[in-house]
Amino acid sequence: MPEEVQYSHPGHIPGLILGTAQFAAFQFEPHYHLDCHIALVASGVQHQSFRGESLLLTRGAIQIMPQGEVHDGNAGADESYTLQTFRLSPALIENFGGEITGRHYFPSQDAVVLQDGHLAEQLLGIHATLRQRHADPMLSETYVLALLESLFARLKQPAPQTIKGNLSVQQMGTVRDFVESHLADKIILEDLSVLVGLDRFRFLKMFKRTIGMTPHAWLLRLRLEKAIALISASKSMSITEVAHAVGFFDQSHFTRAFRQAYGVTPARF
Repeated sequence: MPEEVQYSHPGHIPGLILGTAQFAAFQFEPHYHLDCHIALVASGVQHQSFRGESLLLTRGAIQIMPQGEVHDGNAGADESYTLQTFRLSPALIENFGGEITGRHYFPSQDAVVLQDGHLAEQLLGIHATLRQRHADPMLSETYVLALLESLFARLKQPAPQTIKGNLSVQQMGTVRDFVESHLADKIILEDLSVLVGLDRFRFLKMFKRTIGMTPHAWLLRLRLEKAIALISASKSMSITEVAHAVGFFDQSHFTRAFRQAYGVTPARF
């Protein structure tokens, strides 16, 4: 396996760095980070020394390494492995984590390895989505909230808040009116949550309970339905023009989403 390392910086999620790497001969010397590291081995085995202990990390393991902890890592003899990492800045954890837990001070967390195959697969899926070049900003926010909520729920230090209640008819009307008038614009989760006086996490939970879909899924469907109306009403608009009119900034993304929803491309509808 050739060695390769890539880092990506989702511009709409400040403080998040995603790493994906394939290692064989490369060895991490003892080191530490100034942010929180969440590491998942997608294939193979990583050998690691930490606090005098020797660890073997395989698929299904989730390592949470807080800032300042010294550790190393290598593939071992005649082996290779693929590593996916989330680097979360202290500011990001305070910002998103405060909304999820209702706390703005987090107790010190020791390094820990969670053996949870189901959660590990979820986090690998989130990592892959966030790495996409044209990842939707609202979807990215939703996934970062889901990432941290899952980890806080697993660690229980501190546990996520329990969010109850639904959005009122008036609140939903306010959200819909805003979206209708800004459909061609980039819309993030905070744009909608502040309209009804809620933080992103509380809004996300209450919206999903009220509608039965996440705000991102609901907004995506609205954009596609509006696209159908434009395609049907105006044969003079190009597919690119329709895509831009309903908030897709990339025609290929629009075409993929349309085909997934309706089974055909926009051009064949």
